Amino acid sequence: MSYWNDAGGIHILGGDLETMGNQANLSRAALPCQADVGGLIGQSAPMHLLNDLIGRVSRSTSPALLIGDTGTGKELVARAIHFGGLRCEKALVTVDCSALTPTLVESELFGHVKGAFTGADCSRQGLLQTAHEGTIFLDEIGELPTFLQAKFLRALQEKEIRPVGSTERIQIDVRVIAATNRDLEAGVRGGTFRQDLYFRLNVVQIRLPPLCERKVDIPLLVSHFLEKLSDPLQSVRTISDGALRRLMAYDWPGNVRELENAIECALVLSSGSVLTADDLASVPYGTSARNAPDRNELVPLEELERRAIANTLLETGGNKLSAARLLGIGKTTLYRKLRRYTQLPADRLRAERGPNGKQT
Repeated sequence: MSYWNDAGGIHILGGDLETMGNQANLSRAALPCQADVGGLIGQSAPMHLLNDLIGRVSRSTSPALLIGDTGTGKELVARAIHFGGLRCEKALVTVDCSALTPTLVESELFGHVKGAFTGADCSRQGLLQTAHEGTIFLDEIGELPTFLQAKFLRALQEKEIRPVGSTERIQIDVRVIAATNRDLEAGVRGGTFRQDLYFRLNVVQIRLPPLCERKVDIPLLVSHFLEKLSDPLQSVRTISDGALRRLMAYDWPGNVRELENAIECALVLSSGSVLTADDLASVPYGTSARNAPDRNELVPLEELERRAIANTLLETGGNKLSAARLLGIGKTTLYRKLRRYTQLPADRLRAERGPNGKQT
């Protein structure tokens, strides 16, 4: 199922309708256990490490703290952990703590009974109870009001909650994934974030690399966004080499989200079948850009894929099994693509045989 309340920063995915009580606007579109969480695109070393860590963290139920700048994909990582883990058939509840109204945040998390406060015309289940046996993802956890942090910590430690206005305690079993783009340790030192809550959430810490640390992934991301964002009536399937150099030269302080917005803007502005540097009006020229864009050099999506495969084979020393695993494709698929791209530089390393003389 899915429940979307963008105004309140609340999303609910998966789970069983019967456990949702009186939550509104729930549909029966249950997500499968191996849902495509999408967006985690990249073959750079930082992304390899991130994907490996996600796989290990998914197998546990311990709290996890995601740390990364805005636009690095923290919610995508949370989804990957949830849907790759043992609780994948239960609800994933996403809460943007910065979007919750301070006066109602306690009611949103813990629920309330009828008459608990002005306007409480009926009892309402809290989000922690909604996530029972599933996962709650608390984005921007640093924005959680100080007055509520102690109650939230108690709920995590005792695995029970008490709705606002109620004397009844309700048992909960919830995996917590929190995320922040702030320095929570500085918040602890400054008294805006409880140290004990920080330790409770920071059992496993995952740092998301900014895009400037994995620029080798930009061609893959561009290919993905062109496929995702192109209008069915548009014929844009290529990007000029000059435009790609411009994207690679920029440092992307807004990370992947900023890159996606730039590609979408370029598609709107483009008047032809090729994205050129002139279409990238929202992207400043980076200091590392050496030459003016050459709009006559085109880079088809097929070429972007070829470059990604070449870079991965170079990184693995030509080991095709390792390259296929890092690229997230099957060995047969990689061999088929290699037959099509016969000029890959990595083929000259050890395209057919490894150091032991065995097929790689």
